[in-house]
Amino acid sequence: MGRVLGLGGVFFKSKNPAALAQWYRTHLHLPINGEAAELRGFDDGRAVNVWAVFDEASDYFEPTNAPFMINFRVDDIDGLLERLASEDVWIDERREDHEYGRFAWIQDLDGNRVELWEPPAP
Repeated sequence: MGRVLGLGGVFFKSKNPAALAQWYRTHLHLPINGEAAELRGFDDGRAVNVWAVFDEASDYFEPTNAPFMINFRVDDIDGLLERLASEDVWIDERREDHEYGRFAWIQDLDGNRVELWEPPAP
């Protein structure tokens, strides 16, 4: 396996994340809780797309300087990372495991940080 199943989220930085989140809440009616919104998928009932704004000083996107990061939902994070390593893709050593899934990070050819997310099994 080890493939992308869909978009997990879009994250970007702002000089004023709270005000920007409020703008999206007010004008686009995003169901924002704090500074992030979960937009539930319809395919299996557990798929979620996350929209989130981070403070411009956030180091969450490091080591890149990009003001955005894409998150892809994947089906087998270990298998995917193993394959990407064999293809000489840059892989961050950092891993995170949470009740809402497992996370890892890579960089694309242009040096953009890409977050990989494997949701928990149903």
